[in-house]
Amino acid sequence: MSKSAPQSPAPTGQPGTVCIVASRYNSTYTDALVASARETLATLAPALEVRVLRVPGAFEIPVVVEAVASGEVQPLAIIALGVIIRGSTAHADLIAASITRSLADTGVSHLIPVIHEVLLVENAAQAEARSLGDELNRGREAAEAAVSMIDLMASLD
Repeated sequence: MSKSAPQSPAPTGQPGTVCIVASRYNSTYTDALVASARETLATLAPALEVRVLRVPGAFEIPVVVEAVASGEVQPLAIIALGVIIRGSTAHADLIAASITRSLADTGVSHLIPVIHEVLLVENAAQAEARSLGDELNRGREAAEAAVSMIDLMASLD
């Protein structure tokens, strides 16, 4: 696991919408991821409208991401946020693999950056470090990746 994120992108004036699809499950962590992503987007991309859609659990994230990507007005990027804490069965691994595959498929088929920060962690301490901490905050990193990808995709036109 990387302990350092890429350098923060330059701010962008690109207008449009970014959609955050986040799980309500493990809300202490997911709420923090959403708050950090929103704060970072407000700083780096103040012209962007941020739309937040909450789903019950991580498994429901891909269907909403696909619905948003298939809509009449497509966002410039979609950020998927959630926290899966691994238990004593393979359930978490199956859920995580399914989410990863689905998010990748949606991004590629619609040519919309889908930023995947549905975290699969071993325990609450790892979830806390990645959502509540400053050093590894995956909400901030997801927003930074979205801004980078929005500018990159605009340059391809």
